[in-house]
Amino acid sequence: MPETPSTTPHFQTELAAQLADLIPEAIADGKIDLEKLKELLQDDAADSSERFGLFWPGKTRALRAAQAPTAATLRPDFQNSMDWDTTKNVFIEGDNLEVLKILQKHYHAKIKMIYIDPPYNTGKDFVYPDNYREGLQTYLEYAGQLDESGKAKSTSSRNTAENPQYHSAWLSMMYPRLKLARNLLTEDGVILISINDVEQAQLHRLCDEVFGESNLISQFVWLNEGNVDQQSKVKGVHEYVLAYSRNASKFARPSVIDPNITEDSKLFKDVIENSITKNGPANPASTIELPIGFPANFDSGAIAQRDNAFPHILDAINVAEGKVSAPARVRSGWSSRNLLDLFIRNGCVPIEDGEGRETWFELRDTGAIYMMKRRSDDQGHVLSVLRNLGTTKQNSSMLASWGLKFSYPKPVGLIEYLVSVFTKPKENAVVLDFFSGSATTAHAVMAANLRDGGNRAHLQVQLPEPVEGGDGATIADLARRRIGAAAEVISSSRVDQLQVEAADRVDVGFRSYRLTDTNFSKWKVSSDVDRTELEQHLFDLRESSNGNDATADDLLVEILLKQGYSLTEQVAPVDVAGLELRSVGGGVVLAYLNKHVKPTLEQLRAVVDEEPVRLVVLEDALKGDDELKTNLAQLCKSKGIEFWTA
Repeated sequence: MPETPSTTPHFQTELAAQLADLIPEAIADGKIDLEKLKELLQDDAADSSERFGLFWPGKTRALRAAQAPTAATLRPDFQNSMDWDTTKNVFIEGDNLEVLKILQKHYHAKIKMIYIDPPYNTGKDFVYPDNYREGLQTYLEYAGQLDESGKAKSTSSRNTAENPQYHSAWLSMMYPRLKLARNLLTEDGVILISINDVEQAQLHRLCDEVFGESNLISQFVWLNEGNVDQQSKVKGVHEYVLAYSRNASKFARPSVIDPNITEDSKLFKDVIENSITKNGPANPASTIELPIGFPANFDSGAIAQRDNAFPHILDAINVAEGKVSAPARVRSGWSSRNLLDLFIRNGCVPIEDGEGRETWFELRDTGAIYMMKRRSDDQGHVLSVLRNLGTTKQNSSMLASWGLKFSYPKPVGLIEYLVSVFTKPKENAVVLDFFSGSATTAHAVMAANLRDGGNRAHLQVQLPEPVEGGDGATIADLARRRIGAAAEVISSSRVDQLQVEAADRVDVGFRSYRLTDTNFSKWKVSSDVDRTELEQHLFDLRESSNGNDATADDLLVEILLKQGYSLTEQVAPVDVAGLELRSVGGGVVLAYLNKHVKPTLEQLRAVVDEEPVRLVVLEDALKGDDELKTNLAQLCKSKGIEFWTA
C-alpha cells in the first residue's frame, strides 16, 4: 500500500522518464544512452567546440540546486491568516527555492502569471548562498536570524561589486528559481521580471535559455519618473520588465488598451478604419478588379483614370447608390491583400479576420480603399513603454501612511496594469510572486478584481528577512500587514451600490504558511539511489520526526501537498464511529491522524463505508498492528478506495 513520501520526486528521474517515453531507443538498461541520444540528434546538435550561450562559474552547481529534491514542507499559520476557510489566496514565509520545489506537485502548469521583482544586484541587495545538498538546513538556520540583541545574524550577505563573482553569484541565485518557475506556468502563462541596467543583459540571456528566445513577449520599459533627484551623470528614470511566455504560440493578444491612450482615439470607436494603400518592398504593386457591388462610402459619383498617384485608376470608377456600378481595375501596393481578396470572393459581404472580428472594405472618393473592422469587446492595444502607472516614491508614501516602512516598493498601479494585461477577469487565474517583498502583487490582484469583477487569486512567497530598525520584524511580517491594510481599503471602497457589491465579492483574505522541516521520517538522498530503494526505505521507516509538536493539521497539509492537492483545499473535522477525522473536499479524502488513539477494525469499517476516494491513516495510530493494517487495506480494496499510510 502507498506510503506518504517525505521528498518530492527527483527532477532528473522525471526528465529521464519523459525521454524514455519520447525516445525509447535512447534508453539502455534503465539508463539514458548519451551516445545513442547524440546519434539521434546529431543533425540538430550544436558544435560542441563553438557554442553560443550564457556561461558563468557555478552554473552547474546552480542547476543542481534546482534538481535536488526537498524534504521540506509547509506548516499552516492560522494565527497570521485572514478568512482561512473561504480564501483562495496564499502567503508563504520561507526560502523561495525550497517553496518552488514544494509547489511543483499541484501547481505544475497551473499558474497563469508570475511577477517577480528580484534583487537588482546593486551591491546592497540581500543574498545568501544556495546549498543544493542542505538547502532546507541552510534556510532553517537562517530562519532563526536574530541574535539575542535583535540584530540580524550573519547567515545573510551582501553581493558587493568587490566580489570577484559579482554577476555569477546573482545568476546562480536566479537560475534554479527560474527553472522551477517555468514548470508552474500554464501553456499560455507569462512570467514578468522587473530589472534595471545592472543585470538586464544577463537576465535577458538567462531567460532566453530557460524559456526560449522565441517565447519572449516583450522587454517593457517602465518610466519611473519619480526618481529624478539622483546624483548620476545621466539621470536614470526607467527600468525594465521582461515578459516571457511558456509557449508564445499559445499566448493570445491581450484585450487591454494602454491607459494613456486618449478617449478620442480610433481604438475606442465602434468601427476601426485604415487605408490599405501601402507601397513599399513588403507590398509590391498589384492589380485588383473591383466588382459590381463593391461598397463605397459615398452615394454616387465617378473617379477618373489616373497614373500619377496611388492607387492608379486603370478604369474609371462609377458609383451609384453607394456601390461600384461597373467592374474597374486599380493598381497599388496593398496591405491585407488576402483579406481583400476573400471579401471580394465572398460577394463583398463582411467576413471575419484572423481574430474573429467583422471586417469589410470601402472605396473612398479619393480612390483609396479602406479596411473597416468592427471593434471587439476585447480590443487590445498594449505598448512596450509603461508610463504614468505610479512611482516607487508614491507607493512608499502610501505604505508609510499605513505605518509600514519599505524601500523601493513597486507601485500598485504598475502591477495592477500588468495583471489586467496578462490575465482575464473570470478565468480563475493564479498570480504568483516568489519575491513578494511588501506584497505589492497581492494588493494589485485584489485591486484588479475590484475594478473588473475578477476572480483571480494570488500566491506570495517571501523570505523572513529582517527589516532594518524593525524591532525584530521581518519583511514577511510587513507583507502580511500590508495585505491586511490593503484589504481594509478595498473593503471600504463603497462609493455606490455597484462598488459595494464589487468590494463584497473581492477575496481579501489569505492562508498563511511557513516553510519547515518534514513531519515524517526522512533520509539523506544521493543521486545514485534509485526510486525502488527510496520507496523501500520509506516503507521501513515508522517513527515520526519533528518531535511531538506536529498537529493533525500540520500532518494533513504535508500529506495533501505530497499527494498533489492545493494549499486552499476545504478541510473540515468530522466524527465517524467515534473517530475524529479530517474531511477534504467534501469527503473526497478522509484522514485519521491521531497517533494517540488506536482505531478498532469496526471503527475503520465505518470509515470505509463513507466511501471516500482516498483514505489516509497515520502509521503511528496503528501501533504496529500489521493485521489491522492488512484488514483495512482489504476493506478499502473491496470498495475501490485508495489507501495511504503516512
